[in-house]
Amino acid sequence: MKEEEKGQNNGHNYVEIIVNDSPYKIHRGNQRISEVKTAGNVPLADKLDQVVNGKLIPLDDNGSIVIKGGEEFKSHVQSGGASS
Repeated sequence: MKEEEKGQNNGHNYVEIIVNDSPYKIHRGNQRISEVKTAGNVPLADKLDQVVNGKLIPLDDNGSIVIKGGEEFKSHVQSGGASS
C-alpha cells in the first residue's frame, strides 16, 4: 500500500446497504452478520438473507460477509424449531 493511501479514508469508510428496502450506513469490509443486523435495525433473533440477482441467499448468523456497498438484505422471523 502506498504511503498516501494509508490515511486516505480518515474514518470515512462507511458505505450504504439496503435492509428491508431502507438504506443504512455500515463500515466497508468484513462484517459479522450480527453487525449487519444491528446496522439495519434487524432483531438479532431474526434471520437475514442477502438478495443476489433477485434471489434470497440465507446468511449464517455466526458467519460474516464482505461489505463493499450497495448490498441488499431482507430479514424475516426465524421459522422452524419445536412446535407445541
